[in-house]
Amino acid sequence: MIDLTVTLGRLHLKNPILVASGTFGYAHEMAGIVDFSCLGGIIPKTVTRHPRAGNAPPRTVETACGLLNAIGLDNDGIEHFRRHHLPYLRTLPTAILANIAGENEEDFVDLAAMLGREEGLAGIELNLSCPNVAGGMDFAIDAEATRRVVARVRAVCPLPIVAKLTPNVTDIVPIARAAAEAGADALALANTFIGMAVDWRRRRPALGNITGGLSGPAIKPLALRLVWQVARQVPVPIIGIGGIATIDDVMEFLVAGASAVQLGTVHFYDPTASMRVVQQLPQALVQLGADSVRAIVGTLSSA
Repeated sequence: MIDLTVTLGRLHLKNPILVASGTFGYAHEMAGIVDFSCLGGIIPKTVTRHPRAGNAPPRTVETACGLLNAIGLDNDGIEHFRRHHLPYLRTLPTAILANIAGENEEDFVDLAAMLGREEGLAGIELNLSCPNVAGGMDFAIDAEATRRVVARVRAVCPLPIVAKLTPNVTDIVPIARAAAEAGADALALANTFIGMAVDWRRRRPALGNITGGLSGPAIKPLALRLVWQVARQVPVPIIGIGGIATIDDVMEFLVAGASAVQLGTVHFYDPTASMRVVQQLPQALVQLGADSVRAIVGTLSSA
């Protein structure tokens, strides 16, 4: 028997395959396409205190090997989430981690306190790192700001906490360490890389927001480096994110130091990818002579 279960601090998952926030809607959208019971967990779209209209279009543009997006956290706010999305999400046969974002520290604290009183959530992911919102990265580019937000959320919320960090910093390790020391159960590494695309014929940016977050295959080597770097220096479980689409991608992140992974951009062209990699994971572990996911995490050799 192959043991696919993973433990991320206080968060226990049936397998290490999660779907990333912003790429899976609120799960309604994937009903009938994806067998939710196969997944280790679902992270629905980011929710904020108040409704947000998001950024001006165009909001997405394809690149040579990825996707630039500048959605701007378009959502209907926390009360709509609690009334309309959470009742459905709590019926699903997998772990649900709400993703929250705040314009200031108080927003994070209040949102976490509200959701901490709700049934049906396995944890909360703190979106400390959205690159497409004014001030949205202020928390994750500063170690002390990250420490304060995570510590204050931990104080008011009984649920496991995942801190989603930005790669758009000179050195991510001090920020990851601050989140871990403040009580994060796991770190999600990482959000998108800031980029832009240009329509040279019109001499205009391709995105209405000018810049956006780059995701997809282009960022996988960069995300792998972040996971490997943090895993060697910060003793807290890591959820790897960035260009993951195949079982080979999953295994690379696991041996590099991630205890779990999130699939994201791949859902826009293959919404069943997460199911496929879950099915392929046991055989991939057998190829390494391992009987559990835990046995291979962080086993990358530099020799």
